[in-house]
Amino acid sequence: MHNLFVYIYLACIVIGCLATLAAIGLVALINRPKSFSAPFVYRDSTSGRRITVVRILVVDDNPSVRRHLRSILEQHAGWQVCGEAGTGQEAVERFRQGRPDVIVLDFQMPEMNGLDAARIIGHISPKTPILMLTLYLSQQLREAARRVGIRGACAKTNINCVVDGVGALLRQETYFPN
Repeated sequence: MHNLFVYIYLACIVIGCLATLAAIGLVALINRPKSFSAPFVYRDSTSGRRITVVRILVVDDNPSVRRHLRSILEQHAGWQVCGEAGTGQEAVERFRQGRPDVIVLDFQMPEMNGLDAARIIGHISPKTPILMLTLYLSQQLREAARRVGIRGACAKTNINCVVDGVGALLRQETYFPN
C-alpha cells in the first residue's frame, strides 16, 4: 500500500511539471513578436543558398542604442545580431570579417558617417541590404541614402520601425517611410 502512495505522489509531481512546462510554452507562444507570422527563409544573393537565420550587423556610436537595437532585433525568430560597430570605419571592417546578411547603420558617427560607410560596403557587396537610422530623416538625406545604395531609412525617434525596415529589406523591398 505504501508503494502505491509513492507512485501516486510521483505521478502528481510529473503531471505538475508537465503542466508547468505546457503553461510556459503557451506564454512564450502568446508573447512572441507579432511583426511577421512566419520566420524568413530567403536565398543568399551571392550563393543562392537558403538562409534561415538572418545575421545582422548593428552600427551606432552609442553603446546603449546598440544594446537596444540588439534586443529589438533578436526578439524576432530567426534574426541574430552577429556583430556591432561604433564607427563607420569599424562597420566596414566588421562587414569584411563577417559578411552579415543585413546592416542596420547609423548616419551620424565619428571617423566616417553612415553614407560613406554604406558607399564602401556597397562597392564590396552591392547586394547587401542596408537600413540607415538617423535622428532627423529629411527628404535630402533619403535621396542621398538611395544614391549610395542604401535600401531603407528610418528615424531614431521611431526605433521600433527597425523591425519593419529589416523585414522589408529581406523581402527585397525598399523601406523609406514618411
